Parts: sequence; structure tokens; C-alpha cells
Amino acid sequence: MLSSFFPTNDWQSFFTEQHQKDYFKNLEKTLANKTAKATVYPLSKDIFSAFNHTSRADTKVVILGQDPYHGENQAHGLAFSVQEGVKVPPSLKNIYKALEQDDVAFTTPSHGYLVDWAKQGVMLLNAVLTVEQGNANAHAGIGWETFTDAVIAEINQQSTPCVFMLWGGPAQKKGEQIDSQKHLVLTAPHPSPLSAYRGFFDCHHFSLANNWLKAQNREPINWQLSEKQSSLF
Repeated sequence: MLSSFFPTNDWQSFFTEQHQKDYFKNLEKTLANKTAKATVYPLSKDIFSAFNHTSRADTKVVILGQDPYHGENQAHGLAFSVQEGVKVPPSLKNIYKALEQDDVAFTTPSHGYLVDWAKQGVMLLNAVLTVEQGNANAHAGIGWETFTDAVIAEINQQSTPCVFMLWGGPAQKKGEQIDSQKHLVLTAPHPSPLSAYRGFFDCHHFSLANNWLKAQNREPINWQLSEKQSSLF
């Protein structure tokens, strides 16, 4: 049962509310059936890691991905992040390249483990939270999109403004509900090698986010990732 892995911080009431809805009950059944037939990533205990690492009250920046990496030992519940010891994927390499070109002090690390960001209030949210091994987008349409729409709506209506980074068409479409009068909404091409060259590298989203956070009297994000990582969540 997914409820065994719900966060125990200030997201708890939101999860309890969603769990009572028909779409979530159907999602839970569908996911259980798919998990019985195929290898699913991330592990059940990691599906909601983004919410465990980044509380609702602490959320400053939302980076919206599509679905988890579908290779072995990659996904651990944070969009674009991979577990320690795993090769940095191409899209994340391009995110690092954009950071190096931005007006923030950043040196590309040797890993792709983004928990440092999550702990500072960067919600690394995928639109779909599970995937099958070797089969990208395999769990699109089973109900996760409804859940993550509700997550975005929840963050959108909170009184404290935050930054939304929407990279690529699907993320931008999903973010259409966001109140851009309250929040800072930044859009750019997706960092995938297929599209990053269209303007992602010089989007300056990271410095724009920090400048805006400072104007809101909020602590900016230290985008530099430490080389010495803590144990996996």
C-alpha cells in the first residue's frame, strides 16, 4: 500500500486527503498490478522522497520533471537526480552546464545526487512518480498526473510565493494553472540533449530564482552540490 510510505511532515494531511479519492485508489490498484508483472522504479520506499526531503512550508523552488529514470539503481524519487555512484545522465549534465554558465558560483560535481537542493527547499517533482525498467513513460496515464496536478495546485495556493521552473512543453502545459502574479514562473526548453541547444543553457533560471527569492526576503539556494554526500535517503 502506498500509504505506508506517505510523508510524516506537513504534507501528511494533503496525502491523507488524496488517498481518500477514487482516482488515488485506482492508481494504487493499477500500480500494484504493474509491480507484480514488471520491475518498477523507484523502490516503493522512495516514491515520495521529494515530499520527505522538502516540506510544504519550506518549498522555495519547484523543478518539474516528466517521469523517473528507468535504468537500474538510478531513480530515488527526486526529479533529475540519481543515486550515488550512478553515472550522471545527459539531461542532468546539461543542467550542470547551464549552472556553470549562470551567474552563480558553481562547479560541476562528480555525481548526480541532488538531495542538497531538496533539503534547501527545491521540490524536485516528476509529473509521473513511477516507471517500468527500460520503458520510459510506461506509467503515464495511470493516475499520477492527477496527483501531481493536485500537488502543484496545493503549492500554488499557499500564501508564501515560490519559483516554478518549467522546462519543456509538457512541464509548461502542466504549469498552466500556476498564478504568475504571485509566483515566479520561469520557462525554458527541456535540458534533454534533443532540445537543450534551443535556449536552455543560457536561460539563467538559477540566478533569476535566487535574485527573486532574496527580493521576497527568502534565503537563496546554494546550487553548489557537495562532493561528500550523506547516505541515501
